[in-house]
Amino acid sequence: MMQKKKTYAVFGLGRYGIAVASELVKNGMEVIAVDMDQTVVNDAAAYLPICKCADVTDPEVIDRLGIAEIDTVIVCMAGNLEAGVLAVTLCKEVGVKTVIAKCANETHQKIFLRVGADEVVFPEKESGIRLAKNMISSGFIDMISLSEDVSIVEIEVKDEWVGKNLVELNLRKKYGFNIVAIRVGDRVNVAIDPFVPLTEKMTLIVIANPAKLSRMK
Repeated sequence: MMQKKKTYAVFGLGRYGIAVASELVKNGMEVIAVDMDQTVVNDAAAYLPICKCADVTDPEVIDRLGIAEIDTVIVCMAGNLEAGVLAVTLCKEVGVKTVIAKCANETHQKIFLRVGADEVVFPEKESGIRLAKNMISSGFIDMISLSEDVSIVEIEVKDEWVGKNLVELNLRKKYGFNIVAIRVGDRVNVAIDPFVPLTEKMTLIVIANPAKLSRMK
């Protein structure tokens, strides 16, 4: 059975919101991009397929946009704390599983977490791109881009890999990964024994081509 593609909504199309939405779209994700400024929406519509001008602090708008069916909502409205808080609250009320809020400072961070945000991030374009890549790459803990074609990625050991060794799994052939280290807690081991069975406590540190990352879903 084909796995259902995850869906995303980005509220607020400033620099950070655009960075997140664009990266998600570029990687083939289904994204609803929303902003209250019609001019901003008109500009963004040139490269974001689904762009809406709407007030996401209105419960009727949340309902009309079908936000309850969205897997992950990224609220990028750090410049308007009240609106951001309302958006986060409404998303959680309709049952959105994951709500990520961009915040301006640590005080706002505490507020967003208190009203139900699952994660908070600080406003940098580069981290916006990383956030998008990490969300796309299900099972990836972190990713650092070295170039357009090469990234260092930390990968969780999947349930089906537990108890098998690297020789059996042959991940390099299957996914094109070069495993450079294995991390367990704070300990990183670069002297990898390919015959040692993997455990759920291990994290694989690999060098990979970002274009192949979606195959890991």
